[in-house]
Amino acid sequence: MRDALNKTSTQQFMKFAAVGIFSFMVDWLLLVILTEGFGIDYLVSTTVSFLVSVSLNYALSMKYVFEHRDDMSRKREFTIFAILSCIGLGLTDVLMFAGVTILNIAYQAMKVIATFCVTWYNFFTRKKFLSATN
Repeated sequence: MRDALNKTSTQQFMKFAAVGIFSFMVDWLLLVILTEGFGIDYLVSTTVSFLVSVSLNYALSMKYVFEHRDDMSRKREFTIFAILSCIGLGLTDVLMFAGVTILNIAYQAMKVIATFCVTWYNFFTRKKFLSATN
């Protein structure tokens, strides 16, 4: 039984990772375009690109990664997702500010580091609050 649960969790995490990689590519590309192409401050670009990618991630995650809970309306599901994502955005912005402004790490590299850190938070909180298979 435990092996089946581990296999299911591993498969679910792999799907989550695939969706996340795609969403990250959109997020990172938009960040660079807004910052380099339009001269927008990296923190503003980070926030805009994060919000775009989180919307994409929601649609893909709820379709391919997490099973819809029958006891939860789509409106409530999205509200929880949005709240968890706002916390993730806050974590991302704090990490970006600390890495770029305080530690003098290039914003592109720091985005990769911040995304890696926030990915774990995203997976476990979304699994706990949104998935029918906790």
